[in-house]
Amino acid sequence: MRNLRLMQIFNLSLVLLAIAALSLGCGGKTASKGNSLGLPEWFQALPEDPNYIFAVATSTSRDLQMSVNKAKQQGRVDIAQQMETKVKSMIKQFNEEVGLGEDAEFLSQTTEVSKSVTSKVLNGSKARKVKTVKEGEIIYRSYVLMEMPIGPANTALMEAIKKQQNMYTRFRASQGFQELEGEVDKYDQFKKEQGLAP
Repeated sequence: MRNLRLMQIFNLSLVLLAIAALSLGCGGKTASKGNSLGLPEWFQALPEDPNYIFAVATSTSRDLQMSVNKAKQQGRVDIAQQMETKVKSMIKQFNEEVGLGEDAEFLSQTTEVSKSVTSKVLNGSKARKVKTVKEGEIIYRSYVLMEMPIGPANTALMEAIKKQQNMYTRFRASQGFQELEGEVDKYDQFKKEQGLAP
C-alpha cells in the first residue's frame, strides 16, 4: 500500500515536471518570436499609404533631444533620395513619351527640376512616430518614422516644370503629365474640402 502511494506521488511529480517544462518551452518560443532588440514594430514594417513617402532612421547621442534630431535628419535624407528617384523616374517617363532622347538642354533642366522639387518638399516632412530608449548609463537611442505627403511633392513638381517653359510646352501633351495634373487637381480639391486652401 505504501509502495502504491509512493508510486502515485512519483507519477504526479513527473506530470507536474512535464507541465512545467512545456510551459517554459512555450514561453521560450514566444520570446524567440518577439523582438530581441526592442525595435518598434513600425521600424521593421513601414506603413503602406500611396499618399505618403515614409522613411525610418535611428541615431544615438548622450543628449536625448540630439538623438531625436539626428534620427529625424537621417530620415529626411532617406526621403530626399526617394523623392529625387521618384521625380527623375517621372521625368524619364515624360522624355520617353515625347521622344526627347539625350537632349543636353533637357537633361540639364530635369536635374535642376528634381533638385528644386526635392529641397522644396522636404519642408513638409515630419515625424509620425518617435521612440527613445536608454542604452547603458549615458547613451540615448531614438527611432523615428518620418513621413512626407505626396500631394505637395506633385504640386511642386508641376510648378517647377511650368517654370521651364520649353519643358512645359513639350511635356503637357504627354500621358504622364496629364496623370500628374490629375493628381495635383485631386490634392487641390482635398485641400479645399479640409479648409487648407488659401
